[in-house]
Amino acid sequence: MSGEGILVVEDNAINLELMKDLLVTRGYTVYEATSGQKALTLARILKPQMVVLDIQLPGIDGLEVARLLKSEPATAGTLIVAVTAHASKIDEETARRAGCSAYVTKPIDTRAFGRLVADLLHEVAQP
Repeated sequence: MSGEGILVVEDNAINLELMKDLLVTRGYTVYEATSGQKALTLARILKPQMVVLDIQLPGIDGLEVARLLKSEPATAGTLIVAVTAHASKIDEETARRAGCSAYVTKPIDTRAFGRLVADLLHEVAQP
């Protein structure tokens, strides 16, 4: 489904542009943040359907952002996709415990990333 608002939170400009381009090409409205604090502010205001969230961010890290968003009634239903260079099972479990619906490792597989986003949004749209 296209047209959903997705907040991409990434402090690396190249990774941010790549994810934005992949999502815009699929028809999504994309917002961006480069820090955890900015992500929290935008998520609270925009209430996107999904946050694609780098785990290693300056200031408030991505796991804390996920925990905070999931703890607030207005953003608790937001899908969160963790994106990280850490590829261990423990890191994935930690991200899921923080409230992430999915876990993607860097460098991202561009085809798999687009499918994952579409699949997650489709699941939520089902009655």
